[in-house]
Amino acid sequence: MCGIVGVVGRGPAAASIVDALRRLEYRGYDSAGIATLENGRLTRRRAVGKIENLEATLARRPLGGAIGIGHTRWATHGRPTERNAHPHVVGGVAVVHNGIIENHHELRVELKERGARFRTDTDTEVIAHLVAQELHNGLAPVEAVRATLPRLKGAYALAFLFEGHDNLIVGARKGSPLAVGYGKSEMYLGSDALALASLTDVISYLEDGDVTVIKSDGVEFLDREGHNLSRAQGAIATDAKAVEKAEHKHYMRKEIFEQPEALGRTLAQHLGQPGLTVALPAGTAGVFRDVDRLSITACGTAYLAGLVGRYWFERYAGLPVDIDIASEFRYRDVPFRAGNPAIFVSQSGETADTLASLEFARARGQRILSIVNVPTSTMARASEIVLPTVAGPEIGVASTKAFTCQLATLACLAIAAGRERGTLSAEAEAALVRGLANTPRAMTTALELEPAVRKIAHRVAAFRSALFIGRGTSYPLALEGALKLKEVSYIHAEGYAAGELKHGPIALIDKDFPVVVIAPGDASFEKTMSNMQEVIAREGRPILITDQKGASLAPQGRWETLVLPTMPAICAPLVFALPLQLLAYHAALALGTDVDQPRNLAKSVTVE
Repeated sequence: MCGIVGVVGRGPAAASIVDALRRLEYRGYDSAGIATLENGRLTRRRAVGKIENLEATLARRPLGGAIGIGHTRWATHGRPTERNAHPHVVGGVAVVHNGIIENHHELRVELKERGARFRTDTDTEVIAHLVAQELHNGLAPVEAVRATLPRLKGAYALAFLFEGHDNLIVGARKGSPLAVGYGKSEMYLGSDALALASLTDVISYLEDGDVTVIKSDGVEFLDREGHNLSRAQGAIATDAKAVEKAEHKHYMRKEIFEQPEALGRTLAQHLGQPGLTVALPAGTAGVFRDVDRLSITACGTAYLAGLVGRYWFERYAGLPVDIDIASEFRYRDVPFRAGNPAIFVSQSGETADTLASLEFARARGQRILSIVNVPTSTMARASEIVLPTVAGPEIGVASTKAFTCQLATLACLAIAAGRERGTLSAEAEAALVRGLANTPRAMTTALELEPAVRKIAHRVAAFRSALFIGRGTSYPLALEGALKLKEVSYIHAEGYAAGELKHGPIALIDKDFPVVVIAPGDASFEKTMSNMQEVIAREGRPILITDQKGASLAPQGRWETLVLPTMPAICAPLVFALPLQLLAYHAALALGTDVDQPRNLAKSVTVE
């Protein structure tokens, strides 16, 4: 969601901060701002909208100074206006904040009674007032921050700048990620390692409760009591070039077309030699053997990957699966059996609801496995077993390659669980593994359908609503296809189990209603075709996505048809996802929406 960057060093800070903020655009935001110290005095520039608007402001009114903090804001409290944009400045303190302060109203009332005047509608401004108050009471900057933090309820990553202190940035973390970067006579602070990748190769992550004191020649980490502690340094794994669009117009298209390679990398770390078994990381042995249930928890597209995974675990491992949306999971009275495995899925590894659910399950004796794309993330560090998806940086807000790499990892886990529980023979495992190993090739074939998908997408873009249906693992794909279309094109779309068509959605079907039918030629193909016939009978416009076998059996009356190669059932969700992604992408282009940064959405949801 929001992004933070801080620089303290020798040269002009503003240009470096703007460059780093640009690298955070993928997180989603609606305003941006920078504050620096010029001759010991705080100065700031803010703008609504994209980073280029802030750059235009800086071109007219440049900022000097070798120290500064910057922010991209995704509005929570208060509309996206320049007045509400960060940094906020009160009494010689500038602050930027990711997260939500849940008790901001009570604090605001208290501060107003003491004479404070508020200039914004944000929860963040109370932090600046509290720290300024502590400075007025005689505390030094670091102690003023430390005295304020216990009063804040909620989640935060914070960076502070202080008038008269031109070699000091103070940072703090609770719930929202924050990292320190190391340079030569220059230090950095960022909410995302990707933001710091153009500035440094070495970072340290703050843990919950940490305060960091950053100067140009080094850094201190303090615990809640103010004692010094150490935080390990590590290299930034992300190649800065990996976040460029190359020959593609948008990140979303680039990441769709990266999927065969990304999937190959993910499978390579899980498939053992001679390529007929699954070889998972150390620590996974025995996880699934003597358990009676598995839970899977995630949000958004990662949740839909988990829904597909449920079918695989139950089919191949005979293991009952409970799957929950993370924002609901920890508010249910979930009965746990100690020692059962719990899988948490997240692209960023920082999703607030998923991370809170992880802690909830861990406190109740579950064995924690995480499937994440960032192996240094908070979720990974909190897990007993980590299964990285190695999809590479995903910049587009709508998840594409992270989804298919999550699916591949879940498939490998399900196969390993089946082997461990004795429900899969060696021959059956080998057949499944051969199918997965051929999936990148099938993906490449699917991507060759882009011209046909583009034509269909332009037809779909003429409508206000669409329905996606499927059975078995194609049902979660229907949900994912609908989610992608609504995310990037703003066309209202719903995903349904095909068998539910007669239980309500069929009332919507008429000549102005496209219905995407996801139907590989599998065991449920005939039943799905009967549902498509119901659409045809009501003059709906069915778009059939099938394979060569299904195309040879499908009835007439289809509006459009996309034909993929025939493949093993375990591969179908991974390959059929690609035309759904391309459909959403090209519909969005036809409608002129911002494909990479859809309105109101954020890549990494770091608050509840």
